[in-house]
Amino acid sequence: MRTTATAWSARAADAVIRREPVVGTRWAYEWATLLKGVDQVRRATADRRYLEYIRSNVDRFVGDGGIATYAREAYDLDGVAGGPLLLRLYRETGEERYRAAAAILREQLRAQPRTPSGGFWHKRIYPDQMWLDGIYMAGPFYAEFAVLFGEKAALDDVAAQITLIAERTRDARTGLLRHAWDESRRERWADPATGRSPSAWGRALGWFVMAVADVLELLPEHSAQRDRIAPVLAETMDAVKSVQDDATGVWWQVVDQGGREGNYLEASASCMFVYAAAKGVRLGLLGRAHLDAARKGYEGILAQFVTASADGDVTLRGTCAGTGLGRRPDEPDMTYRDGSYDYYVRRPIETNDHRGLGAFLMASVELERASGGP
Repeated sequence: MRTTATAWSARAADAVIRREPVVGTRWAYEWATLLKGVDQVRRATADRRYLEYIRSNVDRFVGDGGIATYAREAYDLDGVAGGPLLLRLYRETGEERYRAAAAILREQLRAQPRTPSGGFWHKRIYPDQMWLDGIYMAGPFYAEFAVLFGEKAALDDVAAQITLIAERTRDARTGLLRHAWDESRRERWADPATGRSPSAWGRALGWFVMAVADVLELLPEHSAQRDRIAPVLAETMDAVKSVQDDATGVWWQVVDQGGREGNYLEASASCMFVYAAAKGVRLGLLGRAHLDAARKGYEGILAQFVTASADGDVTLRGTCAGTGLGRRPDEPDMTYRDGSYDYYVRRPIETNDHRGLGAFLMASVELERASGGP
């Protein structure tokens, strides 16, 4: 499929480039998510302007193979999220510095602290905790690096990370995954019996299903890893589809509490679910009903969250601000993030947030691809 300039994906990517020629002041997952969306538009259009935009922003951090502002000692999975951009630039340019920078992130994963069950800690400051977010931050890069450089055992580990967190965060009643799991049960937000956090937050689920879809695309069609994690995508997306808002087609901030006082329709999770559903159908892993749900969701996204001006600007409203759990060791107790319903629905709402825009670009490319064009 060759996307045209009139498609939403290209329109939104062009608006991003005009509005933000430079993104980010530190190595961070937020703008990496945006640039990964731009890269999917690049692959759909074969327009090298998008590659140059990605390269100019990555090159602000990657010089001779190091990564400016990146701190391995934090063992923060968020810091690995830019890895696929490095691998893409290495493939496109052949420049060794991108491979060397990617290898730095791979070395972090070799040393990443793990829970007793073998799951990566989300960050060093969150001992024994796995967050759904972390599967997206590290999983697709980990898998792509393993495929590119022949690390079969690493692919087994990627599958193990996905299945472990799905098993430990899944609510048996709804089939939905909770935001995080603390194997130690020490954290205040952790259920003392299961270690799960209290709520099914939309974007955490969105990160997870996007990651699983991306990993599955990288794996050989007939492989033990694919057979192991494909049912995880199917089961989770069935649960996600069941809580899609009938009236608007999009999803709520706390996905299984639609219509409850304070809850709001949220853009980034909606885009992520549409992307994972459409991609899962394209890969032959989800049934046709999921493509219908994705199309309904995408129409809802355009109606609820997207505006376009006469001068070509494209705006995405309705994205939840950065949201976590617990607190950093240097923060006061009053800032504690308890993972409750009230915590999530009180999170601020942003416009043109990089997480939401990146997911919108990805969802747009997948829906355009499913439709054979705009």
